[in-house]
Amino acid sequence: MLLIGNGRVVTRDAENPYLKDGAVVTEGEKILDVGTLDAMKKAYPDAEFIDAHGQIIMPGLINAHTHIYSGLARGLSIVGNNPTNFYEILDGTWWAIDRNLDLDGTRASAYATVLDCIRDGVTTIFDHHASFCEIPGSLFAIKDVCGELGIRACLCYEVSERDGEEKCLESIRENADFISWAQKENSDMIKAMFGGHALFTISDKTFEKMVEANDGRTGFHIHVAEGMNDVWDSLQNYGCRPVERLLNNGILGPKTLLGHCIHLSPLEMDMIKETGTMVVNNPESNMGNAVGCAPVLQMMKKGITVGMGTDAYTHDMLESLKVFLIIQRHNAELPNVAWGEDMQMLFHNNREIAAKYFEKPLGILKKGAAADVIVMDYKPFTPIDENNIDGHMLFGMMGHNCRTTIINGKVLYKDREFVGIDEERINAWTMEQSCRLWGRLNQREYDPEKYL
Repeated sequence: MLLIGNGRVVTRDAENPYLKDGAVVTEGEKILDVGTLDAMKKAYPDAEFIDAHGQIIMPGLINAHTHIYSGLARGLSIVGNNPTNFYEILDGTWWAIDRNLDLDGTRASAYATVLDCIRDGVTTIFDHHASFCEIPGSLFAIKDVCGELGIRACLCYEVSERDGEEKCLESIRENADFISWAQKENSDMIKAMFGGHALFTISDKTFEKMVEANDGRTGFHIHVAEGMNDVWDSLQNYGCRPVERLLNNGILGPKTLLGHCIHLSPLEMDMIKETGTMVVNNPESNMGNAVGCAPVLQMMKKGITVGMGTDAYTHDMLESLKVFLIIQRHNAELPNVAWGEDMQMLFHNNREIAAKYFEKPLGILKKGAAADVIVMDYKPFTPIDENNIDGHMLFGMMGHNCRTTIINGKVLYKDREFVGIDEERINAWTMEQSCRLWGRLNQREYDPEKYL
């Protein structure tokens, strides 16, 4: 039993939103109680005390869309790669990486990603993986790393025809095999979706195979209208827009998650709404790829559940919170929009998305919810209470403020030190795999010793 206390508690529970001097008690994998520090200490005198040092105690953050396969790309420059449009970014950077990513590279990418997530207070990820160099077993390699380090994850493999029929069929089988494993395992720490890349890399014939292999067991996690490539391809080759293609192929539904959705028509938004399909926005990645600003405000007005992800541009959800507000206001040319939507996406809608897959409530501190708790170092120099905590998070906090991360009742990161995780050993091995990958991409040798 843990008692996390001596701090301001931000619960995201409407019935008990804020405690100036509060505490959270966990037992096993669940939250047992939330209340004032004095009351919790008296009620649970034998609990192990985790000192928040007067800082902010809040629920673990959820990233609704990321890419582990990009984990070894930080600082990478590929000789001859100078993309001028979205397709060239995909082909010259991300597809080049995943075409050279073997199982060890996938494991190293997972280690790098998960460690950063834990440092930034992210306790649940929805990952969309690709490693066309070595597909079979890749999702199982990722789940092993997630299990070892202790993060909660929902995984899938992105089906695509971009590297030929054999690789496409392998990616379908990887999804199907992992879904079967996850259903049999029935763990509330690892779940499965059925992944698909952008529609312009998937034919209707492949969609049919994906639906057949899934057999209604889970939802789909797919990139949609991130660039205009999807729109042009769908109109030219199928006589309809991308979301209508998904509808016609049986992809939409209440457990399906559509990534990006930048270039949508009003009718496509209606299709998403009527089918109960969910969307995830990735503001920083969209800006970095120069693909446009997603019509999130319009989608949310229609009642579509739009969550927030990072597309692996960062692992810091509070950074994405900041950027979403800026891009939406810049796009609308209005300084008074997007605040409410911003907070709803990260702190409410991501929780709704997670609830489609994980049994215990996530992203909230209340009795019975998952014991995913973080402590953020934040000493305000202006008034702070339940009425303005969102403003303090938006303008004052970043992921690096995280000092303690507890996932599923286990302390993984305490006072900025990993607990039970050999970070130095993992970093050294990951560096070796990075050098191998970078060497293949640039046809030269990288010596790990030079960089350690």
